[in-house]
Amino acid sequence: MDLSGTTGAMTGARFVESLNDGREVWLDGQRIDNVAEHPALAPTVNEFARLLDLRFASEEARDRTLFTSPETGNPVSYAYSLPTTREQLRRKFAASEWWMAESLGQLGRSPDFMSNVVAGLVDYADELEAARPGAGAHARDYRRYAMENDLVLTHALGDPQIDRSRSALEDPDLALRVVEERDGGVVLRGAKQLATLAPFSHEVLVYLNGVTAARGADAFVLWFALPLNAPGLKTLLREPLGRSGSGYSYPLGNAYDEQDAMLFFDDVFVPWERLFLYGDSLRAMRGLGRVNAWSLHSTHIRFLHRIKFLTSVAKKMARAIGVDAFRGIQEQLGELVSYVQTVELAIAGAEASCYVTDGGHLAPAHSNGLGFWSADLSRQLVQIMRQIGASGLIMQPTEADLAHPDLRPWLDKYMYGHDIAADEKARLFRLGWELSASSFGMRQELYEYLHRGDPGAGRTRMLRQYDTSDMDARVDALICAPSTDHEATQEPT
Repeated sequence: MDLSGTTGAMTGARFVESLNDGREVWLDGQRIDNVAEHPALAPTVNEFARLLDLRFASEEARDRTLFTSPETGNPVSYAYSLPTTREQLRRKFAASEWWMAESLGQLGRSPDFMSNVVAGLVDYADELEAARPGAGAHARDYRRYAMENDLVLTHALGDPQIDRSRSALEDPDLALRVVEERDGGVVLRGAKQLATLAPFSHEVLVYLNGVTAARGADAFVLWFALPLNAPGLKTLLREPLGRSGSGYSYPLGNAYDEQDAMLFFDDVFVPWERLFLYGDSLRAMRGLGRVNAWSLHSTHIRFLHRIKFLTSVAKKMARAIGVDAFRGIQEQLGELVSYVQTVELAIAGAEASCYVTDGGHLAPAHSNGLGFWSADLSRQLVQIMRQIGASGLIMQPTEADLAHPDLRPWLDKYMYGHDIAADEKARLFRLGWELSASSFGMRQELYEYLHRGDPGAGRTRMLRQYDTSDMDARVDALICAPSTDHEATQEPT
């Protein structure tokens, strides 16, 4: 692979320019000519540009997020690194902590996440090579290409939500499929969801989520990477969650609406070197955990920063209305703090219990249990914030209200708080509204629940895989012999 001309870590300006690449993106019945200039998308583009530039803003940030590529000398993201020592593992996740702290835990699909998936793809390369000669080498080449160009990536795992009572064997349109094989690659037709971050990404990585494979439909097993401007690939966006220009301010919804999309494949060509796995359902199911060896830990770190942010806002809201001394409110805030501490300890424990993967790299301990617990916990976090904020989450003045000379005296008299002015209180409670009740907040909560896969199915897999044999043997020993306590308490006849 020729990496000459690559420059490594992307600047904000380069990122903005790169999105104007002729991709076919649709929003609200209109095709978008330039994602970076569309008013509903530009705030998020600008936030990503800010974050990318921030890596170069100080020596500390650069050292925290980037390392020097041994192949080209370019500065490249730690998320693409393949650690073999504990120090390298810690450096990898120190970079994740930087990304998640800077984005307040609001970007579930930050570049850090998918770059870690690409690293996992390389860790699984030997298995991919065994399935189809050359595929492992192509996975390794793709990691180098993505790393040296600092690609922002999305993934799309789900099949269209058409009729889940039927299988793709009955109706091929239920899953993305190969409709033609050529000398240079394959032609794909169908759709995939839910491509979070699609309009702001350069490429999409598709790797099976295991559902189709479990039904025995090997022909639909496809792992590949594809530029989002590939001919025939259409991206349909959902309704934006930020509302600039409506009179209200939505700082979170505008900056962190990472968007979600359906991808339609209208006979899209994928070269063989971009196709990593094809028609092998068993390897697809085994590989799902392997490719997420580091990305799941990145998700835990992101969730930690999300609940730390939520806890801080909830604490400040309680203080702003003078209820922070109430016993019940203190218990609720303490509950939030207990979750923060639990996740912090779990993250540290997973790193301390790291293991050597089959690919020869060092990864955190398997932590699916933490992930599914977090998915359910999100609802409780939001509910506590709603109870603390109560009706104040609903009724707050806009910036235009605060700026109007006729209204401001009334707001200062009746909408101030405990040691906080009316304007700061309004902005604080609007943050609480965004986190707990707005369309942005509800999307975040639903995303949290689904991001790690279906929790019910995941727990079922954990039950099948978790080894309880040692304790089972002890239980058997207790129940197979008569109880001596029972014998000692029998009355003589």
